[in-house]
Amino acid sequence: MRPYLSRGSDWHLGFRRFNSVNSKLKSYFQLGIDHGQLPTSNHIEDSLSKMYATMPEKIPEDAVKDDPVSNMLVDSFGRLHTYLRISLTERCNLRCQYCMPAEGVDLTPGPLVMSQNEIVRLANLFVSSGVNKIRLTGGEPSIRKDIAEICSKLSSLKGLNTLAMTTNGLALARKLPNLKASGLNLLNISLDTLVPAKFEFMTRRKGHERVMESIYAAVDLGYNPVKVNCVVMRGFNDDEICDFVELTKDKPINVRFIEFMPFDGNVWNVKKLVSYAEMLDIVGKRYTGLKRIQDHPSETAKNFTIDGHRGTVSFITSMTEHFCSGCNRLRLLADGNLKVCLFGPSEVSLRDPIRAGADDNELRQIIGAAVKRKKASHAGMLDIAKTPNRPMIHIGG
Repeated sequence: MRPYLSRGSDWHLGFRRFNSVNSKLKSYFQLGIDHGQLPTSNHIEDSLSKMYATMPEKIPEDAVKDDPVSNMLVDSFGRLHTYLRISLTERCNLRCQYCMPAEGVDLTPGPLVMSQNEIVRLANLFVSSGVNKIRLTGGEPSIRKDIAEICSKLSSLKGLNTLAMTTNGLALARKLPNLKASGLNLLNISLDTLVPAKFEFMTRRKGHERVMESIYAAVDLGYNPVKVNCVVMRGFNDDEICDFVELTKDKPINVRFIEFMPFDGNVWNVKKLVSYAEMLDIVGKRYTGLKRIQDHPSETAKNFTIDGHRGTVSFITSMTEHFCSGCNRLRLLADGNLKVCLFGPSEVSLRDPIRAGADDNELRQIIGAAVKRKKASHAGMLDIAKTPNRPMIHIGG
């Protein structure tokens, strides 16, 4: 029996407790909570974040060579972009409330979604220019029928070191052995609650047990670490932070706590945000052996070990401590648009010039011009919330 299935008594108690606040949670997502207290400035100043706070380092200038091909990936601030996220589809088998508006979204018609050949061609162009890591996203990438074939072709690209995927894990367990054999060597599984009833409320679907099975299947197959992405929201799952940390006790799991971010249709409210400072305080007070890991300048997460734990914990702090100065990421959306910043509305189509017959040099010029227009940093969180952007289901998680 899997460890998470042994919490039967807690489940019954949790189900009753969850039902009693279900109506409050609905109001929380519709209007924003009115009972949660934001951390005060004194709270933040006194928090453990002061001990661990860092600012990303600028990529050294000598890291960029005078190579006309790789310069396609260098922006006007000297940042070299070696990490490409490719959304394979806008479709998903869940309806998470922070990702998909309640009324749904208009999806790109099938013929306008990038074909396998277009994905591989563009990926090869990026890798030959200096990208060494690709992450497959969605929607839910695992529901694409040719996912294994795409993985096989991408993993064979000369110069690519890492082929990763972010998935909700719902249909992953049975597909994972084949995906690993096809070259998928890094895995992030999204899970925002360990309580099945809350999972069903958040995702508008059943399937909590299947996601847990996928996490443990990944561990059994040798993925190390298995990364678990958890978006933390006040009044919904902030009481489960230490429960998630316990997943790292005996298994090579890296739990990644993500600050709640605003996207079109997800009813973002600053009162729902649980800051890095507050999350770190919660973990630090429970686990005294919390130690910061030295991170790479382009690392998005602030990573920590805990004495006696096989796994690790991390914090993605896009809202309260952005890491724009070390950003090395670009995004290729399922409709073929290139997006140079997650929070920026600017996009440029690569699908259209491909279908109009553009050669690789013409595509490089389009990509290079878009990269050069990338701003030094994204706006502050309150301004981001006011800026038109796509729903996360369109952008790719």
